[in-house]
Amino acid sequence: MAKVSYEIVEHDGGWAYKVAGTFSETFRSRDEAVQAAHRAADEQQVAGTTEGIRYEDSQGEWHDEISQGGDRPQAQVEDEP
Repeated sequence: MAKVSYEIVEHDGGWAYKVAGTFSETFRSRDEAVQAAHRAADEQQVAGTTEGIRYEDSQGEWHDEISQGGDRPQAQVEDEP
């Protein structure tokens, strides 16, 4: 199972959570950022439905795959001060 970590960081004059190098919006307080990270992590773990997906790669080739709706990562919030 894949794992995803939400890290709480100071950002742009406030606080944010960061996942794989990408920042959330900026929150006024650390507590608000922690709460938002927990909401996002919880939502990321909710199973969806199995569906077919189609995408084009960088060489212009089209691919068809099945995305398993229950294949969700384990998400955690790193909220230690």
